[in-house]
Amino acid sequence: MQLVGILAFVVALLLSVMIHEFGHFITARRFGMKVSEFFLGFGKKIWSTQRGETEFGIKMIPAGGYCRIEGMSPGDDDSAGPRAFYRASGSRKLIVLGAGSFLHFVLGFFLLLILFLAIGTTQLTSTIHEVSACVPPHLGTGACTATSQISPAKAAGLRAGDRIISINGVRIKDWSRDVEIIRKSAGKPLLFGIARRSASNAETSSSLDLEISITPASRTINGKTYGFIGIMNDFAQVRSGPISALEKSFSTTESFIGASIKSLISLPGKIPALWSQTVGGQKRDPEGLVGVVGVARVSGQAVASHALTVSERIATFIMIIASLNIFVGIFNLLPILPLDGGHMAVAIADEIRAFYARLRGRGRPAAIDVAVLTPMTMVVFVLLAGLTLLLLVADIVNPVTLNL
Repeated sequence: MQLVGILAFVVALLLSVMIHEFGHFITARRFGMKVSEFFLGFGKKIWSTQRGETEFGIKMIPAGGYCRIEGMSPGDDDSAGPRAFYRASGSRKLIVLGAGSFLHFVLGFFLLLILFLAIGTTQLTSTIHEVSACVPPHLGTGACTATSQISPAKAAGLRAGDRIISINGVRIKDWSRDVEIIRKSAGKPLLFGIARRSASNAETSSSLDLEISITPASRTINGKTYGFIGIMNDFAQVRSGPISALEKSFSTTESFIGASIKSLISLPGKIPALWSQTVGGQKRDPEGLVGVVGVARVSGQAVASHALTVSERIATFIMIIASLNIFVGIFNLLPILPLDGGHMAVAIADEIRAFYARLRGRGRPAAIDVAVLTPMTMVVFVLLAGLTLLLLVADIVNPVTLNL
């Protein structure tokens, strides 16, 4: 089963690469640029077909892909003529270069939307799993004694299997948030609407069966007073409605973008620890750097985990692929060559130079030749290749494992 998860990850990764390159392809074609090649993989050509002026195909090493747009810099072969990339306006260059990362964000958002709308996520529900016999005398559970105060839930007659559908007439929408009403109401009576499961009704009803008034007891934790009624609730796989799914998809995408930016900022500082974990045999930090092999292994573990339901396995896998796409989208926007962000920085620099030339009444200067920056590009390439190799070794000799 773990192999299935790894293979699914590889397929998802290759599809992500194709979508990224398709973003460059479709926008370049839209602006009349000449696209001569669209290949998945690198190395020796396995198969290809010619469609118009573009050759589509597959190469031997499935480690990425590329879309060849003719005339990326003035020093390239000028066979594309006026359709060369470097002759396009600055705005069109930025759209073509940013299209790959944009589609990573779209794909990540779309996967999250499917997750929340169709698969569901494990959430704390308003269905009662257990009713406490008393108000615990200390922080934590604590043992009930003869002098312990009976929990308000038990005194009111709540049972395991009851579903709280409203508090003070307001219908429950998200128990993880609505439970705050109880925590903020110590000593204040609350009217609970309850749907009670009976022997004749195996499934919990969504209709109101009875209303019970309960006054939460007061508990002081770390100097703060909280309301307590004495219930523990069930966890379940819950699907969201269309509006809620959209809201959660946007907020989760925003969260992933923020986490990706923080990860990239902290990346240099994590390399020494990665080296120690790889060479020195220290325990691998799950919060540290992980390569593609490591993510594939983690995906396999998630899919094969017997601690998760089938829906939870699928949800975990989708979350991994969505977060990976958003991270790759952010990474590709870094303003360093040979990444897309580096080419975008060159295009922006071209426009700044052109702007100052106009202010001085001069003609537009020649576009920056990216080939001139080859030494800098090679330094970045070597550093990225070295980090990739280190991650590969680390993921093999000292892999990250999930506690599933």
